[in-house]
Amino acid sequence: MRPSVTVSLALWVLFAALAPVSAQLPSAASLGISPGTGTNFVTIRITEPGNFVWLLQHSADLTNWTEVAAIKLHNGTFRRGVAAGTNAQSLFRAVFEPARQTIPSTTDNALLLPATPFNYAAPVLPPRFSQQPILGQDTMPATNLTTDAGATLGRVLFYDKRLSTNQTVACSSCHVQANGFSDPRRFSVGFDGRLTGRNSMGLSNARWYERQKFFWDERAATLEEQTLHPIQDSLEMGMTLIALTNRLAAEPFYTNLFAQTFGTPEVTSERIARALAQFVRSIVTVQSRYDQGVAINFANLTTQENLGRQIFFGQGTFSHVTCVRCHGSDNFVPGAGIFNNGLENPYVDKGVGALTGRPQDEGRFKVPSLRNIELTGPYMHDGRFTTLEQVVEFYDSGVVAHPNLSLQLQGTGGAAGTPLRLGLTPQQKAALVAFMKTLTDPNLATDPKLSDPFNYGN
Repeated sequence: MRPSVTVSLALWVLFAALAPVSAQLPSAASLGISPGTGTNFVTIRITEPGNFVWLLQHSADLTNWTEVAAIKLHNGTFRRGVAAGTNAQSLFRAVFEPARQTIPSTTDNALLLPATPFNYAAPVLPPRFSQQPILGQDTMPATNLTTDAGATLGRVLFYDKRLSTNQTVACSSCHVQANGFSDPRRFSVGFDGRLTGRNSMGLSNARWYERQKFFWDERAATLEEQTLHPIQDSLEMGMTLIALTNRLAAEPFYTNLFAQTFGTPEVTSERIARALAQFVRSIVTVQSRYDQGVAINFANLTTQENLGRQIFFGQGTFSHVTCVRCHGSDNFVPGAGIFNNGLENPYVDKGVGALTGRPQDEGRFKVPSLRNIELTGPYMHDGRFTTLEQVVEFYDSGVVAHPNLSLQLQGTGGAAGTPLRLGLTPQQKAALVAFMKTLTDPNLATDPKLSDPFNYGN
């Protein structure tokens, strides 16, 4: 008979133990249990954002407790497979003891990094990336060239919840690898449960965003500057840079990684920004079916997909279709300009206009890349569309008249700001969606060098 397994830890016990240590810990701590892989084995899961050491103990009678393991959490969660014994009842508890908080987070026990670093500095790119115009769109600054060590550090920082004040939110919480490093939720959830006002866009090929500016309203002039904004935002991560550098400097694995990257172990906000920027620039996607088809005149695409490609690029009888005018580079972003795409009138979110205060900037936003667009829904700055079909329908017949409507979306012969109507058939709309799906690079969603590096146990 398989033993019944219960958990003896009540949440109030956990909080009572932790309260003197940190008043910022949220109600996210828990002890979970699930069947293991073998007979009389179970998996214990401890979730606790403070990253403390917990003593996992076992008992058959609630009186005599035996220590199973001292478990150090490294990024809020740890799993451990244990033998449940053969008694009719097995109980487990996790105990916090201040005197046992001596297990350090080292590179070896906190992280799952390869012995030989991943190649970030010299990614294999198609020949066209070393030629104009793509070469001229590369925004990697000479002052922060990507190195293997620097991007590795950036990868760890990107996934580390220590970057938020209560250690519950990481960069990766809102930029999910499986979703093209975007947020599948309409609005992201901040460290205290509040929602952001905009959808988090994907990060694919940010290195080749020619305008260099970041956020929907382009308020960050460089990627290095952008990386520090969410950390300090009172809604997103709620951290101060002084508190962050002190927290990271207390972790042995960070001083080691900073020394490997910069030559000395000092943790500074400038170094944090540089490392995060290096990792984000390493999120490179060049293995989509579209990429594979460039050299063979897209013979690898289906008839439907090639029809969609013609529509997208405004070729032949589709010269009135303007997709390419805003998504025209190899990275499917504009070479210049920010755009009003006629989502509504008036705009609830005024975009760039909220920053400049100029009426002519109302409703103007950064144009995101279409690479991996199949993975990065929902769409638009407010995530109002859940499918690509809805997006295509909007641009075909739903653009709203607005005095600031970008010229690329205006019709001819009407008053200024009158939207263009594409008049696509259902078959042509489906073809356009099919083409956009050829921009998906399936390797991006699973590439180990871009994945979470923390050790969460077994």
